[in-house]
Amino acid sequence: MLSRLLLFCLLSLSFRPAQAQEFLPLWPKKKMPNSKGLNLEDKIENERIVQVGTPGMYAFFTSKEENKGCAVLICPPGGYQKLTYLVGGTQLAKWFNTMGVTAFVLNYRLPNSPDLKDRSIGPEQDAQRAMRLIRAHAAQWKLDHRRIGIMGASAGGHLASTLGTHPEDVSAVGDSLDYLAFAPDFMVLVSPVISLGQYAHAGSRDNLLGKNPAPELVTKFSNELHVTAAMPPTFLVHAANDPTVNQRNSLLFYQALVEHNVPGSLHIFPQGGHAIALRNNPGSTGQWTTLCEAWLLEMGFLTGKKQ
Repeated sequence: MLSRLLLFCLLSLSFRPAQAQEFLPLWPKKKMPNSKGLNLEDKIENERIVQVGTPGMYAFFTSKEENKGCAVLICPPGGYQKLTYLVGGTQLAKWFNTMGVTAFVLNYRLPNSPDLKDRSIGPEQDAQRAMRLIRAHAAQWKLDHRRIGIMGASAGGHLASTLGTHPEDVSAVGDSLDYLAFAPDFMVLVSPVISLGQYAHAGSRDNLLGKNPAPELVTKFSNELHVTAAMPPTFLVHAANDPTVNQRNSLLFYQALVEHNVPGSLHIFPQGGHAIALRNNPGSTGQWTTLCEAWLLEMGFLTGKKQ
């Protein structure tokens, strides 16, 4: 009987989904900016977060022995309508852990939240605050505050690139974190939404800015137009046959990087559609993770010795 009970416990553990070590709320109570003060709860449908009540991030820490001092904030995809937090968040965090990189999966407010006053900056505010929170704990978590990057896929890639291209502070709340930098030190963008103009993913644009947004708002959030020489090095992955987010989004961003002498690495694969994931990608697309790890190593983010 005891042996059966032991076997049952072991099987239960083996099928238990891997969890983050800790959930870190972003905002002090009653200090969340851009809020109407509504009490919302997180809602999950079909393994997607469809409403965020408490913005925060799920921490995935490496062991002390494997910690490379590098960290990444991961912005899950979902067209600014939902957060695909498993495929576009948790799985990627565990992959970064295998490289000795501490990872954080961002639980950011969605633009359709009834609590937001300005839908367009809600996700950006949460991403800025998350980066500041990571840097505030860099010493405690044995991280190099100069090697903290950001990653995003699809609309999560738009949010990630927004953090890299928008210098305006939209997250200050009058506490000690306001003095910390929110700009990432590197970016990894997979099938990213970049432009909200001609080659926009209409769903992401409409969800972020609303129907028929003003032209100046479209320009503001077309991130290829805001690349400067101060941009962080960027690794870009896209599929030529992506039917959802046109590959020109990555091409336009890479062209802007080149024009401003910012180190970039662009990989357009023939296959993959809009489903480039961590594993089980078709053909040569399966090499993107190997290439990304090699790039992080070559650029010095895994060693602290930048090129």
